[in-house]
Amino acid sequence: MNELITKKCTACSSDTPILDEASIKRYLATVNSDWQLNADHTEIKRIFQFKNYGQVMAFTNSIAWLAFKEGHHPDMEVSYNRCVVRYTTHAINALSENDFICAAKADGLFEI
Repeated sequence: MNELITKKCTACSSDTPILDEASIKRYLATVNSDWQLNADHTEIKRIFQFKNYGQVMAFTNSIAWLAFKEGHHPDMEVSYNRCVVRYTTHAINALSENDFICAAKADGLFEI
């Protein structure tokens, strides 16, 4: 089990520490390999594939509940058979530990 699943997100502000390249690589190695880092290393994205819209919506609602509980909100794109989830820490326009905590928890929801 990924230890990030047991962590809780902390409140973000402009003082939230920005992850350096080594930390980003270390965290990326702990989440599903489908998570992709954008070119400027400020966002991670994963495309979750499903068989039908009902499964997409159930997953999307689960991610929304996770965001509410963690106080850390992704950007999402929803279509018939997929949900694209993007995490970044908006307060710093960069990646923080919170993004990887939520990515690990999203991985866990998808595996259920």
